Amino acid sequence: MIKFDASKAGPLHDVRVVDLSRLVAGNMLTAYLADFGADVIKIERSEGGDDLRRWNEGGQPIYWKVYGRNKRSLVLDIKSAEGIAHLKKLIRHSQILVENFVPGGLEKMGLAPALLHELNPALVIVRISGWGQTGPYSHKPGFGTLVEAMSGFAYLNGYPDKPPALPPLALADMIAGVYGAAGVLTALRVAEREGRGQVIDLSLFEPIFSIIASEAAKTRLTGEATMRAGNQSTHTAPRNVYQCSDGAYVAMSGSMQSMAMRILDTIGRPELKHDARFATNEGRVAHRDELDAIIAAFIGARTSEQNLALFDAAGVTVGPVCSMKDLLGHPYTMGREVIVEVEDADMGSLPMHNVVPRLSGSPGGFRRAAPRLGEHTEEILAELSRLS
Repeated sequence: MIKFDASKAGPLHDVRVVDLSRLVAGNMLTAYLADFGADVIKIERSEGGDDLRRWNEGGQPIYWKVYGRNKRSLVLDIKSAEGIAHLKKLIRHSQILVENFVPGGLEKMGLAPALLHELNPALVIVRISGWGQTGPYSHKPGFGTLVEAMSGFAYLNGYPDKPPALPPLALADMIAGVYGAAGVLTALRVAEREGRGQVIDLSLFEPIFSIIASEAAKTRLTGEATMRAGNQSTHTAPRNVYQCSDGAYVAMSGSMQSMAMRILDTIGRPELKHDARFATNEGRVAHRDELDAIIAAFIGARTSEQNLALFDAAGVTVGPVCSMKDLLGHPYTMGREVIVEVEDADMGSLPMHNVVPRLSGSPGGFRRAAPRLGEHTEEILAELSRLS
């Protein structure tokens, strides 16, 4: 079991982050920075704090415990003169500010970026919003669900005979958080080299759109929107999830020509390599349902264990469909330490993701458990009092 060690210093140990955001995207962004040693100070309201604290399962705020790790909590009334004074002083001595107010929120507080850069010319300001700080939707509140729907993701997700499917998690927020972390580190390099801060305009829409952006060119060329294909692919075949004789499922991908040919050999149908329907990727995509029926019959006659052993021996890209329950004790996640057991004051220990990605020379680590609301208020205010 991993124990938190506040003495550990990561590569961002001299970077202070003022986090005014709530819920997922901002917390994902600052969780990345915190894992690598940044001093992330969550500015929270005394009444409830970050809304992520209220996403409970089994009576435990597990989302906060995971994505609030390595951070400190400072309760401030930023609507009061005293609170704003403390906040401004903290900003003067920080490198990064993260907020996710509706565009214009900082300005209403008297903290427009121009003013913040007067306080701290090298400050990197991350402004997270649903639709961006500019454009015709900039005034609208934007939740990830609306973005996942409008971005084209939900339209592509699911089966053609079923309605579009939203992801079962805050996917748009999570992707935006990862993009935001990359943007912060890019801007931070500029600030450190040139002493020049800047504003990062991070919408939820653009990051998730970027992962399906090739569809724009495809639609322009074909004149048609790509229809949902379930677990199949619209551009390679075979690719699907297949049920085994024991009720378990395996996933297969034959996106490379050589792999597709190997699959046909492995299922005992080498003659199909010379069949015009299956000899090329274009042919396989056009006849993917016929190919799927052949593969499904082969896999369906064997247990998951038999299928995995057979395809593994042949070097075919087939893997199990796992639930999180499966992964908690899986030899890969345990052997690779993808999931680690971390000490927890309420539950004894809690499984969570390890630090991602893995840096060989300056790795991140586990310094602090997710803080109780206002846990570090006195400590941080005392530190501020010692600053000029």
